[in-house]
Amino acid sequence: VEILRFNRYSPRTQQAYLDWIRRYIGFYRGQHPRSLREPAVNTFLSDLVTRQNVSASTQNQALAALLFLYDRVFGEPLSDLNGLARARRPKRQPVVLSKEEVAAILERMDGAPQLVCLLLYGAGLRLGEALHLRVKDINVDRGELVVRSGKGDKDRMTMLPESLVPRLERQLRAVSTLHRRDRERGEGC
Repeated sequence: VEILRFNRYSPRTQQAYLDWIRRYIGFYRGQHPRSLREPAVNTFLSDLVTRQNVSASTQNQALAALLFLYDRVFGEPLSDLNGLARARRPKRQPVVLSKEEVAAILERMDGAPQLVCLLLYGAGLRLGEALHLRVKDINVDRGELVVRSGKGDKDRMTMLPESLVPRLERQLRAVSTLHRRDRERGEGC
């Protein structure tokens, strides 16, 4: 876990990698992974596809976790993973909602959930980015949002849709009032 944190992997990636490493060890009934090498990794990853019918992205995540384990934890990178049964990525067109469909969904929402979805749609935020926005990240005057620790643990700047400014200002006032009341009662920080 410490090596994952040191390498600045997101908490979700850390958890996913640890889960895959546990599954790998379980697959070989507790045998230490250091004693297993490329053939064992090939067998495990091929089993995911052939017996467990996982998707290509799932198999790739398992592979990334095991590559990390051998390279960064053990300092013994894997070299030959030939013969690996690879999951096939289905060729699909992405599902994109029309403006009318998006509007219909947003109309059925209200309050903070609707505001979050409007930020996802209007500012191009990911869900985690929208949920972790703080007051200091919103610059109404410049029409900007600062996204902190986004994908890849990188900060970035994005636009704040002008149409959301009145709603955001109302939300900020409501949160500020709630925070003030909590502080008056000795709660909050």
